[in-house]
Amino acid sequence: MKSKLAHSVTTIIFLLLLLSTSYAQEVRSHKLFDDNWKFYKGDIDNGERETLNDNNWRVLDLPHDWSIEDLPEQSDSTVGPFSKASVGATSTGYVVGGTAWYRKHFKTSNTANKKVSIYFDGVYMNSDVWINGHHLGNHPYGYTSFSYDLTPYLDLNKESVLAVRVRNEGKNSRWYSGSGIYRHVWLTTTNSTFIPQWGVVITTPTVSANSAAIQIKTSVTNNQAGSLLLKTNIQDASGKTVATVQKNIASNNATDNLNIQTLQINTPHLWSPNHAYLYNCVTEVWRNGVLVDQVKNKFGVRSIEFSATKGFLLNGERTLLRGGCVHHDNGPLGSAAIDRAEERKIEILKANGYNAIRTSHNPPSQQLLDACDRLGMLVLDEAFDQWQKPKNPQDYHLYFNEWWQQDLSSMVKRDRNHPSVIIWSIGNEIQERADSSGLAIARKMRDEVYSLDSTRPITQAVCHFWDNPGYKWDTTAATFALLDVGGYNYQWQQYEPDHKKFPERIMMGTESFPKEAFDNWQLVEKHPYVIGDFVWTAMDYMGETAIGHAEIDSFKSFLKPWPWFNAYCGDIDLIGTKKPQSLYRDVVWRRQKMAMLVHAPVPEGHKEVTTPWGWPDEYNSWNFEGQQGKPIQVNVYTRYPVVRLTLNNKIIGEQTASDQTRLTATFTVNYQPGVLKAYGLKNGKVVDSIELQTTGAPKQIRLKADRKPIQANRNDLSYVTVEIMDAQGRVIPDAVLPVKFTIDGNGEIAGAGNGNPTDMASFQKPERKTFRGRCLIIVRPKGKGGKITLKAEAENLLPAEAVIITK
Repeated sequence: MKSKLAHSVTTIIFLLLLLSTSYAQEVRSHKLFDDNWKFYKGDIDNGERETLNDNNWRVLDLPHDWSIEDLPEQSDSTVGPFSKASVGATSTGYVVGGTAWYRKHFKTSNTANKKVSIYFDGVYMNSDVWINGHHLGNHPYGYTSFSYDLTPYLDLNKESVLAVRVRNEGKNSRWYSGSGIYRHVWLTTTNSTFIPQWGVVITTPTVSANSAAIQIKTSVTNNQAGSLLLKTNIQDASGKTVATVQKNIASNNATDNLNIQTLQINTPHLWSPNHAYLYNCVTEVWRNGVLVDQVKNKFGVRSIEFSATKGFLLNGERTLLRGGCVHHDNGPLGSAAIDRAEERKIEILKANGYNAIRTSHNPPSQQLLDACDRLGMLVLDEAFDQWQKPKNPQDYHLYFNEWWQQDLSSMVKRDRNHPSVIIWSIGNEIQERADSSGLAIARKMRDEVYSLDSTRPITQAVCHFWDNPGYKWDTTAATFALLDVGGYNYQWQQYEPDHKKFPERIMMGTESFPKEAFDNWQLVEKHPYVIGDFVWTAMDYMGETAIGHAEIDSFKSFLKPWPWFNAYCGDIDLIGTKKPQSLYRDVVWRRQKMAMLVHAPVPEGHKEVTTPWGWPDEYNSWNFEGQQGKPIQVNVYTRYPVVRLTLNNKIIGEQTASDQTRLTATFTVNYQPGVLKAYGLKNGKVVDSIELQTTGAPKQIRLKADRKPIQANRNDLSYVTVEIMDAQGRVIPDAVLPVKFTIDGNGEIAGAGNGNPTDMASFQKPERKTFRGRCLIIVRPKGKGGKITLKAEAENLLPAEAVIITK
């Protein structure tokens, strides 16, 4: 009897919890709206009409970028997504924009007395949105979030049609932008009393190891009579409530922006790159004892402080910003902001020593910032690449006067709860940065940001006046006076002179050349007023073709034409592989004591030159067939004072390395296959060593999936690295071989690529050449659990297979 009673009580409690959970879900529905969109590439009349026949339109899932997709007609002037007729040409990597339409058919239920809105995290660009034929609005900027109220136009008794026209037209970008609804879309349903979008603002005004004060500012839209109660709960990472507070709200207040609550967390877990701990803030609105809305926001407890005497302090500790500039594209996926792609980008940068990124030159996706919060990456969040004066004829300057305030507000409101975001940037290399109009704009922007968030400093990336001949560097004084932190693009030589003139100015390198990594970092370590350095760039990106190239004797232009499509200036290549400059940076940043790179042979009587963003043609390899007996330059980058080099156990020589040599010991070696080995010496004794070995002939393929069990949804991916191996299982660093792929099961190939900046080819076909021994296949689940099998084959090589499980 007792057992039956206990079972009945348990059942009742379970049902009550189930009902409570079900009700909580009905209070607010916030769901991804990415699946089953219809797409038409091109422009049509009346594409917004409900009655339009779109049965033959292509069906796809978002995020989507049409510029990365193969063009319909392939020829000598059209390869994969690349076309010599591209309006953007070298700037955008020869891809094609244009106009396209998206439509989604859907039904709504239980929306009586509800508010329904649609939210776009980013559409590139110039989007118009209709619901059931009603025009909701136009949004020009391709990088900010926006939403529309659908409520007045929904009919519960019939299907609704959401239509979006996207126009990526003319020369409007200096890099690859992508085209389309390339970030997520959400459909949100709330009661008529609700917390508006971005209506919860979380700050941590006082933070210590013992306690932290959490201030929550909540806006509530309320158009009904009756008392309201605002409840806020703070939960730790395990879901345990660690602080709670509630407050009565006056009724009939249309929008109350004065709901300020303060809580205290004892012995808080402090957020940092080394301990990215996140709390959950649960905000609830109750009317007459009934829950009417609930919003959850993750946040981190951390303090930030900036000064010229102490530098940048994170939780009271000086932190040097090991930074990199990052564009928004995801290599073979184009600009599609699939969750796993954004997360992997941050994982790779963290693994290569970065603790900070600059979102150059626009707000990133929400998913990228979520990954930065979760993984521990500091962020310089940037708004614009131009203001009133253009850099391209059809760029954002056309819309700036009308839209800057709304777009800047969108960035700050969306991103201000992210602990990863530590600095706001209002612009990059703005042409009018030092004239009266630009100073007035900067002042307005600064005041707008302060009105929305006063907890973070404001910067702007300032370069020398190549675009304003006659202006001197000192002209920047008025610009920097408006900023909390001075952003210097390629101007490390000005740090010390400027400090003498402006000792209170805080400085950082918002862009720097890869070859000047040591010079920049030496000043960051030396002076607290220089808080960090952001290299251009952390990762390769499409567009600005070949600004990082090296060639023989001279170069005619920073940019190179077709078939170049990649900037090739990154520490990491387009598929996530470490490049030579990243090995050098490891030594500069004191992450490694030694790195060895071998320079490709330069024809006798000639010399190599590189662009300012370039890097010498070096290889982490000792494969130079056909060069036997010829001199080859070997650079050993090291923090050890002396380096000894041997080839096949024979001593080549010893060289010193120091700050004066920029941590470089250089040797000339007559090439012979075998083992090249460098020893680090300290006080005359060998304390370390690294080596390079000549590999054998190609023998087999190896597939390495970064993750084999993955989620069975469209926002997860498995990145499969394809490697060409010799008989001993070593990657062959100079192997360039075509590989073909087949895939079976509940997955598809979402992208295929390599690190070669001139290998124009389809990113979608199941085939790819390797570059420096590697290529990449990106596998995307179809949305169902099961097994995905990827097979790779190449002529005269042993094939390989990777099995990925989706759950």
